[in-house]
Amino acid sequence: MSQVALAAVDHIEVIDRKPYQDGKVFPGVGTYEVIHGRAWFKLDPGNKANARIVDLRYAPRDSEGRVEFSTEFVLLRPTKAVDSTLLYDVNNRGGRVSGILNLAIDPTKTPPFVDTGFLQRNGFTVLASAWQWDIKPEGPDDHPLVFTPPIATDHGRVITGKVANEFTVDKPSDTASFTGIDGRAYPVAVKDDPLAVLTVRARPGDPRVPVQRSLWGFVPATDSHASTQLRMQDGFKPGLIYELTYIARDPYIVGTGIAGIRDLLSWFRAHPFAGAPAPKRVLLFGASQTGRLIEQMLYDGFALDEQQKLVFDGALNLVGGSGRGSFNHRFAFPTRAASLVLDRDYPTDLFPFTTGEEHDSISQQTGSLLARARDANGKSPKLFFVNKSTEFWGRSASLLQTLPDGSADVTTDPNTRLYLLTGMQHLLTPDPTRGSTVNCSDPIDDIPSLRALLTDLDRWVRNEGTPPASDYPTLAGGMLVSATRYRQLFPKGIGLTPPDKPFVPDRMDFGPRFASQGIVDRLPPARDQPYTVLVPAPDKDGTDSTGLRPVEVQVPLGTYTGWNQRSAASGLGWALDRFEGSFQPFARTEAERKSAGDPRPSLEVRYASRAAFIEKTRSAANKAVAAHELLAEDVDDVVAMQAAFYDRIMTHSPGDLSCKYLWPDFPQ
Repeated sequence: MSQVALAAVDHIEVIDRKPYQDGKVFPGVGTYEVIHGRAWFKLDPGNKANARIVDLRYAPRDSEGRVEFSTEFVLLRPTKAVDSTLLYDVNNRGGRVSGILNLAIDPTKTPPFVDTGFLQRNGFTVLASAWQWDIKPEGPDDHPLVFTPPIATDHGRVITGKVANEFTVDKPSDTASFTGIDGRAYPVAVKDDPLAVLTVRARPGDPRVPVQRSLWGFVPATDSHASTQLRMQDGFKPGLIYELTYIARDPYIVGTGIAGIRDLLSWFRAHPFAGAPAPKRVLLFGASQTGRLIEQMLYDGFALDEQQKLVFDGALNLVGGSGRGSFNHRFAFPTRAASLVLDRDYPTDLFPFTTGEEHDSISQQTGSLLARARDANGKSPKLFFVNKSTEFWGRSASLLQTLPDGSADVTTDPNTRLYLLTGMQHLLTPDPTRGSTVNCSDPIDDIPSLRALLTDLDRWVRNEGTPPASDYPTLAGGMLVSATRYRQLFPKGIGLTPPDKPFVPDRMDFGPRFASQGIVDRLPPARDQPYTVLVPAPDKDGTDSTGLRPVEVQVPLGTYTGWNQRSAASGLGWALDRFEGSFQPFARTEAERKSAGDPRPSLEVRYASRAAFIEKTRSAANKAVAAHELLAEDVDDVVAMQAAFYDRIMTHSPGDLSCKYLWPDFPQ
């Protein structure tokens, strides 16, 4: 089945159509179906909506002068017409319809998650499509959504350019992947490139020391793609930063992947499809890498289609931090994102950062993320920027709120809301061990909070009720502080040592053609002064003192932080883990507290009994429901999880330094 379209979408093919979950009926909505299809696009390089797609002018053209490409998509939708919101899942590294918002934790299962059917019970239509090229399947049964962009050529001549690939290893090994998070690589311009350079250094700011070329080489790929691995005669070692640079060929026009998202949404919101009407609303959901992609879409104007109409009404950008990404320049690598250890030379953290207009006193630039994201009437999408405590330490999330020098708050756009999910880490990692970090990881599940936020965003887009208010640390409120001040405020003697500094991006110069043409001429880039990064002030327990405080933080069993130091055994003990937070329980009794010298009140003082703890937890959960910070359907699960956690802490000896009590049913 093929459906003819208009404008940038040329036609859509339905490849497969089948019932979802064997025809399961969701109360009030009915059954769902899964449609697997492919959309074909034809872009006009002369249309101003496509002007910021880097290298589009170098793409192959059809007989009409258009640039043609296609993308695979998966659509999950109700089988009968309902008042449906289309939720576009900006999939992370090729995942199909992820359903992250459906998940709940069940420690007795492997993997430890169950599907609650939240999206289906609430009638959402969910769409995901391929947009990223540098994805390698994790296993033979893995079939990610992989996008194949057009390749740029200079009137038929091969385009080449220098690329850099930073990597580390977790253990000594003769071979290592040099791509970002199981990614792909651009092919070398010359086979086995004798002029390729491998360097090594201990920290990002150290001088790069070349490794003798005769001691290493490329490992031939076992498929049709370019090599992604190196072999080292003396082996690769943990604790070192390796960087491979070489002259690559055949740059993908990576920005067409973002244009594909734009045009697919533009088409779906305006056309009935396969027997169903067009949705009344379109929302985006992106997490981490894809949260940053949403920021890139806004900055480059991909919130508007070729007719300058908004293609989505709202977006929930989760843990994107302050950055955009390597999404739309020549030889772009979408998998790359700057951290304390790696990838600091990629164009991830670039001015502007805020949705309100801001000025950088160092570069003398003025700008806003939304400068190109408004339609002819000045309307922009309604946006939730949601970060956790980890993003302030690992992804410079304060820059969403402040001027680049940290001197003042920036007023956000009226259609933007900023949220801190207090005391949470980048993503939940149910692990009964410390892994490569010093402290036990932060155990708060973010999914209940996210469900409430999505419901609030959908309500806002529907113009139902009072628009929600931001809840984010500000300078004016005294809740954003320097790392030095944070260490002064953080309680002493609790078994956690706060870090010296967060990840702080530098102002970078990639060369004269980067801003206008997206071409990197300086690699590594020239560096100017770093931006100023601030962090949320801690409360007396050491947990961040502001933001959307989940039930676990309102009725706490310990200290939850957004940082966790890497262990000395990892070889990177000087750095913070890029994803992990920390948890340190309160002493059970006053006797234990005094013996340990812990200034935090004990559980014995905080809660007169187990029943009192549960009563306080349920009261906090009910108040969170009233404040739209938790859904009523999640109250019992949150209370039950906390009650079980209380029991585990009360039977956990302070002399036992393992983390198993956090996740006792999970395999080690």
